[in-house]
Amino acid sequence: MTTQHEPVGVAVAQFAPTTDTAANLTQIAELSSVAAGRGARVVVAPEYASYFVDPFDDTLAAHAQPLDGPFTRELATIAAQNDLTIVAGLVEEGSSGRVRNTAVAVDATGVIASYRKQHLYDAFGQTESEWIEPGPTGVAETFVVDGLRFGLMTCYDLRFPEVARTLVDAGADVMLVPAEWVRGPLKEHHWTTLLAARAIENTVFVAAADHTPPLGVGRSAVVDPTGVAIAGLGADVGVAVGWVSHDQIVAVRRVNPALELRRYRVEPRS
Repeated sequence: MTTQHEPVGVAVAQFAPTTDTAANLTQIAELSSVAAGRGARVVVAPEYASYFVDPFDDTLAAHAQPLDGPFTRELATIAAQNDLTIVAGLVEEGSSGRVRNTAVAVDATGVIASYRKQHLYDAFGQTESEWIEPGPTGVAETFVVDGLRFGLMTCYDLRFPEVARTLVDAGADVMLVPAEWVRGPLKEHHWTTLLAARAIENTVFVAAADHTPPLGVGRSAVVDPTGVAIAGLGADVGVAVGWVSHDQIVAVRRVNPALELRRYRVEPRS
């Protein structure tokens, strides 16, 4: 007899974080309430949700917080009020004058997983590494909600399939991606293509939340294991909820057993 698993609602909450941390939290609270009202159990907010300034400057370090600081404590309150797990980007205190670009997963009890961005955005004319220290390689950060395992990665990591593969090797059913996907020529195409690619090649769900334009591309989405966007947004602030299912993953892998057939493993480069 086959065990049936209930689908889990996963929401992407799209907005443009600013230098006003309190306002960012208010936006997360409002969008989380909407998501919970639509049945979501997990909400993904953008990268740099605690504090964002463009271009980066010294205020980034001045507004960095510890992992268990005021930002994540307020996220825990919002999570408790809405019976949610919230994933969001935190500017975390770092070392040597740089900060950490951290994705935190927070429920009513506090931080249950944290991931430091491994691949920094030193591309397309940007130099994130001047301000951010990279996270350790080979680390898969996951947590479980309603029987599904969720894995964390961040923005530019999408361009490196090894990160996603380490998550699926750790048992992730859903990959959650806070992002600030900077606009530019073909960047919207890259964003949607890479979200679909990471889902297809790993036969998992991917849920990604971006900043709204004019800096981000928007287009936040929940993508199924066949690469189809089952929920999404355009350019505006808002919430989209997709239903992720372990049974769908099993069904897709029955037809496309790519993970079983692969002949290579992922190893961090020293």
